[in-house]
Amino acid sequence: MIPGLHWLFRMKRWADRPPPPARVLLVVGVIVACLGLVAVERWVGWPDWMGVTPLPAPRSF
Repeated sequence: MIPGLHWLFRMKRWADRPPPPARVLLVVGVIVACLGLVAVERWVGWPDWMGVTPLPAPRSF
């Protein structure tokens, strides 16, 4: 089976029976929010407190 084929079927279903305008705005809003987060991460970068730092090993006595 072709990977991602179900997304083509979903797009066909949206073309045949368009969803209500509120759902279209929701999908567009989610896509814009994701692109905004990617842009901020790309140009500004991660804050230091969000980085992955290894914890010190616990001492065994």
